[in-house]
Formats: sequence, C-alpha cells, structure tokens
Amino acid sequence: MPEPAPPPVADAPPAAGAAAPPERRTYGDLALERFRAGLNLPVVAALALAAFATWQWLATRDELAKTREEVALRMRDTDAEARASMLAAKDSQDRTRDSEKRIGVIESKLAESQSQQYALEAMYTELARGRDDWVLAEIDQTLSIAARELQLAGNVPGALAALQSADSRLGGLDRPQFQGLRKGIQRDIERLRGAPTVDVVGLTQRLDQLVAMVDALPLLAEGRPEPEAEPVAEEPAGWWARFTGAVWDELKSLVRVQRLDAQDASLLAPEQAWFLRENLKLRLMHARVALLQRNDAAYRADLKAASQWLARYFDPRDRRVVAAQQAIAQLNAASLAVEVPSISESLAAVRAARAPRERESR
Repeated sequence: MPEPAPPPVADAPPAAGAAAPPERRTYGDLALERFRAGLNLPVVAALALAAFATWQWLATRDELAKTREEVALRMRDTDAEARASMLAAKDSQDRTRDSEKRIGVIESKLAESQSQQYALEAMYTELARGRDDWVLAEIDQTLSIAARELQLAGNVPGALAALQSADSRLGGLDRPQFQGLRKGIQRDIERLRGAPTVDVVGLTQRLDQLVAMVDALPLLAEGRPEPEAEPVAEEPAGWWARFTGAVWDELKSLVRVQRLDAQDASLLAPEQAWFLRENLKLRLMHARVALLQRNDAAYRADLKAASQWLARYFDPRDRRVVAAQQAIAQLNAASLAVEVPSISESLAAVRAARAPRERESR
C-alpha cells in the first residue's frame, strides 16, 4: 500500500516587499473548474429539457391520476344511472304490457258493449212498436167502455175522463202519426164539455138521505090526537061530585077514540109497518138505479109511488114527513132526458190507427 502523504506544512507568511506567491486551489475548486470548462450550452439545454420533461411528466401523471379518479367516479355514476334507467325501462315495459292488456280488455268490452247496444236498439225499436200497439189497444178498450157507459147511462163525466186520459197517453208517446187521432179525441172532448149534464152524484146523495130517513118517519097510525081544550067546569060543592068526576076522568083515560080521515089500510100492525118501511126504501133504491141508468120513466114512477105512500101511510103533520115530500118533489123536478153526444169519432180514429199495425203483425 502506498504510504499516506504527510500533512501539508503551513506556509510561512511572505516577507514584506516580496512578490506574492501563487494561490493554492483545493480539489473541489479544481473539480468545479473542470466542470465549468467541460460544461457547454448543448449540455445545459439538454439538461434543462430533461428537467422540464421530468416536471411535465410528473404534472401529467398527477393530472392523469386525477382524471382517472374523476372518470372512475363518473363511470360509477353512469353505471348507477344506467342501472336506474334499466330498472325504469323494465318498469315501463311492465307497465306498457299491463296497459296493453288493459287496452285489450277494454277493446273487447267495447266491442261487447257495441254489440249489446245494437241489440238494445233493435229491442227498443221492437219494444217501442209493441208499446205503441199496446197503448192503442188500451185506448181503444177504454173508449169502448166509455162509449157504452155514455150510451146506456149517459155518464158524461166518465166519458170525458176517459177521453182526457187517452189524450194524455198519446201526448206522452210524442208520435207524429198520432196527431190525427189526438185531434179527433180533442173534438169529442169539446163536444162533451158543451153537452148538458145531470147532477147524478147530488141526486144520488139525496136519495140515499131519503132512504136513511125512512126509519125515523112517523106512521099515521102511530099519531096521537091533539088534546081538546076542556071547558073549565065549576067545582062542585060536594065531595061526592068531586069523587065521581075523578073516577069518570080516570075511565076516559083508559079508552082512546081516534078518527082517521085516511082509509082503513092506515091502521097497520107493527110487522106490517116494518114491511111498509122496507118497501118504501126499495122504491127509493129503485129510483136510484133508474137515475144511474138514465131511465126517466122508471125514475119518476118510483118517486111518484114513494110520494103516494108517504101521503097515505105517514103523518103529514110531522116536519120530517114534510121534508121528505119536499125532497121527493125536488128530485122529481130534475130531468134525465138529456141528449148526450157520442164519441164515435174518437173510436173510429183509434181503430184506423190500429189497422195498419195489425196488418203488419199478420
């Protein structure tokens, strides 16, 4: 091994006035000088470029790392949104399929309802035609009954009510083809309104009142003579005369003598009186039936017989018998011979309206 170099000896300070010796340089200074001598511009430029590239690479790496993280975050968000979109699309597809099923059901129901509507319209047409026929048949029957009542009993209010009911039924149908029929019915209504009428209801009530009064009317045989005014006799002086007078008065009260101006038939037994009252009631009821039938002759004959029986068998002095005679006289004054118009025009119009429908049904 080479021996180590001896340590350097310190130089002695130079003497005054002598020339300065050359400066001694260290190893570091020599290396620095050599580096500066060997260092030129291309090398510096290359080093600077390398340093810039290194800095740029480091900066780019950091930005790339940040970009990767951001892209990863966005990709995660995009994946989540994609999954949510897929779920929403699936839900939408399910709803679409459900809606398509419902639309199919609705379309089938709509087709079924349309077919039912067509069937109902056909049925309504048939029903309306049948209803018109039924209403016309009912009106025909009603007017026929009213015509018979009008002809047999002269029931003008009943026939008028039947015509008004038929007109209201036709008005409810609102069919133009029934206008002629309604005009004929309205003309018959006007004729019946202008026709003279008989107060059948009032006369019937008065006859019923007379029938109810019969049981309370007193018979002529049941009457009592009015007491005669006895002359005021002078009171006898003796007791014997007073006693015989009292006995004679008592004997007179036991025997009643009555004079009847009527025939002997007025003296009726109790059971005969009952039959008399019942026969009088029957006469009045017959008169009521004749009134309803517009039978003027039978009506007046029954009233006349009732009036004769009242005059013959009942007490004419009683106020109830007098009131019954007055009521019979008022009933007898009513006239039943009233010319009643017919409703033949309405009947002919109804049957003319039914004729083509009956031919179509055949």
